[in-house]
Amino acid sequence: MKGVFVTGTDTNIGKTAVSAALFHRYRRAADLCYWKPIQTGFPQDDDTETVRALGLCAEEEIYAEGIRLARPLSPHLSAQYCGAEINVEQLLSRKPQENSCAWIVEGAGGVLVPINAHQFMMDLIVALAFPTLVVAGSQLGTINHTLLTIAALRSRFVPILGIVLAGEPNADNRRSIETYGNVPVLGDMPRFSPFTAENLAGWAERHLDPEGLLASVLSKPR
Repeated sequence: MKGVFVTGTDTNIGKTAVSAALFHRYRRAADLCYWKPIQTGFPQDDDTETVRALGLCAEEEIYAEGIRLARPLSPHLSAQYCGAEINVEQLLSRKPQENSCAWIVEGAGGVLVPINAHQFMMDLIVALAFPTLVVAGSQLGTINHTLLTIAALRSRFVPILGIVLAGEPNADNRRSIETYGNVPVLGDMPRFSPFTAENLAGWAERHLDPEGLLASVLSKPR
């Protein structure tokens, strides 16, 4: 498999919106597919269906299999309430078959969210061997949260392709993250009003990864 793992500094930070935006930005350059290995709060929360709608995805662009848990909690806690346990090996056994797609894989929460008593979301990222795209907030506090996430990923030798900042644009925070994190910010994603596929597409096509830095993992000859 080839692709990018979309992770974040927190839950509800914008990972799903960025995953959908990548379809608008790179669909013409590659065959893209989306996978959410773990979803909690299901079915009220269903990031797969959100990406399908916001990304205007065809059926073949979505792989809907994975662990689906009812409680809107960290994966390890949601699994405990269901009397189950998740592990990386189980998730890898459910991953899509090799095909021509470049995969957009969306995590649950941040990189150190526990999957079970011994494994974290980071362990799944390492096992998949995908480079990462980190979604962070733009507000006060994001410098610390983002640099901690960068440090955690680098401690496991996970490549970081870039950062997308979600929320009100903040040039000072953007500059600090790029400087101290030594990583490019690939876009400032605003709060859309209304939040529609068309508005997301308009932003992605004009402002997401304008230099095409993700092309190495999301673009390939058809």
